[in-house]
Amino acid sequence: MKSRLSIRQLSPSENSGSATPSVADYHNYAGTEHELSGGARRITIHTPKGEFFVWTKRVGNNPTIKLLLLHGGPGGTHEAFECFHSFLPKAGIEYYYYDQLGSHYSDKPDDTGLWEIDRFVEEVEQVRQALQLDKSNFYLLGHSWGGILAMEYALRYQQHLKGLIISNMMSSVPAYNRYADEVLGPQMPAEVLAEIKQIEADNDFENPRYMELLLPHFYTQHALRMPLEEWPDPALRMLDHMNQSIYVQMQGPSEFGIRGNASLLNWDRSQHLSDIKVPTLTIGGQHDTMDPQHMEWMAKQFPNGRYLHCPEGSHMAFYDDQKTYFEGLVNFMKDVDR
Repeated sequence: MKSRLSIRQLSPSENSGSATPSVADYHNYAGTEHELSGGARRITIHTPKGEFFVWTKRVGNNPTIKLLLLHGGPGGTHEAFECFHSFLPKAGIEYYYYDQLGSHYSDKPDDTGLWEIDRFVEEVEQVRQALQLDKSNFYLLGHSWGGILAMEYALRYQQHLKGLIISNMMSSVPAYNRYADEVLGPQMPAEVLAEIKQIEADNDFENPRYMELLLPHFYTQHALRMPLEEWPDPALRMLDHMNQSIYVQMQGPSEFGIRGNASLLNWDRSQHLSDIKVPTLTIGGQHDTMDPQHMEWMAKQFPNGRYLHCPEGSHMAFYDDQKTYFEGLVNFMKDVDR
């Protein structure tokens, strides 16, 4: 695919037309509940299985651009997004780290009945209400599994959204699984792929050989394109803190496609993207685990869609193609704000 950035590039002078708070205003939490805790907050959510709390942390202060971050997994953590701190504050973007129920700083109930897409959507809506985000300021970014959650949220609650960002996620799990089988798999040496497939067929996922094969041939090629010893600390901590029980139930034990429960295995919203009317940015990496051509196609299905291509990026393009990723993300939000 030809390298390109297909959203309009904005010069610094153009960017200045969007309301950007002063440094003092951006860091001013005075008189709010965030002042005591430095932005961290527990939010009580109501579920069919009882009440639990989820953890959020606010960074910055911008009345018209407030970005809620939905991490991947399922069962990942906000830590993967910590690199956003290198880019969003200097752009004056207010944003919120958030651990979904079952993840890291949030409650971790054992009831497997909680791990369904619809319940996660209602959780996001309760978080939005608690943070007092609304149509005048609320941007939602979902990465990977978080992209599924963001699409589902928009289909149900887009009246509250100002802008939507779907980062490194396709609109169809069956299409993703085909891409993994037909495109990504054959890129591996044939003997490596055969051994991986045999381990999966034997359901031998605890075999250390599985990760020995996946790390050099899949993870460092399509998840985060750096030698493993150079992977940034937040990404490593996110992997260490992954809730494996949620991940395996919903995603499945395989790292090569999604093979989990029916709510994800058969998930496909490709025919419903035109129902999402709010400004929407899809982001894909040339070396992504997801098909970048599909993510570009998605942008054309939204009535107000744009695509950001990261030519050096993989599934975590906010690490391995940072300049493209963050310039495009900030420009999109400020353009919508104008």
